[in-house]
Amino acid sequence: MPLILTNDDGIDAPGIQALRTALADPLAWIVAPDRPLSGCSHQLNRGGPIPLEQREERVFAIGGTPADCTRVALSHLCPEATWVLSGINAGGNMGADLYVSGTVAAVREAALLRVPGIAISHYIHNRRPIDWALAARLATPVLTQLMATPLPPGCFWNVNLPHLNSGDPEPQVVFCPACTQPLPTEFKIDQGQFHYVGEYGQRRHDPDSDVAVCFSGHIAVTKVCLW
Repeated sequence: MPLILTNDDGIDAPGIQALRTALADPLAWIVAPDRPLSGCSHQLNRGGPIPLEQREERVFAIGGTPADCTRVALSHLCPEATWVLSGINAGGNMGADLYVSGTVAAVREAALLRVPGIAISHYIHNRRPIDWALAARLATPVLTQLMATPLPPGCFWNVNLPHLNSGDPEPQVVFCPACTQPLPTEFKIDQGQFHYVGEYGQRRHDPDSDVAVCFSGHIAVTKVCLW
């Protein structure tokens, strides 16, 4: 069952290695951007050349966006792939983040190409560093569960891991809707420049939404369908 792993933090980011560890699949392909492109949404190459750099067997750094990586992987490098997995992103991708995230765009592109996908991200609380070994451990069972669950065409899974403290209880996997509230819009004007000053961790959220679940210390899983 060939798999494609990608992200928007770049091929050298620790999150994609944590994803590789979580899957423990030596035959998985890594097809990821050659540089960080966080927040690039669903941008695509508009007709120019896309550089392909082979780093190892089945490992390619792509001079394009996450959505480009999905297209290159599914059309050229591994057209027989049965899943596209994107992450583990350094930072949450919940609710309104779905529309700006390159991590999510990679699997949205896969869904458009009729290949199921999972975007997986890790919420960061108060800028604390991520324990990537723990992230990989938390990701393993939820990825196994979701990949065993049939998805209708045009749908993908969006997963957000909580940022746990030492001694916190083991998180539950909670299936929940995406939050409908906007990202923080608080701002200040300084010397003619507009600065956002809102805190991600203080964002408004719907009860029982992915934001509420993840902020409460559990693994939020949302099914997103394009049609």
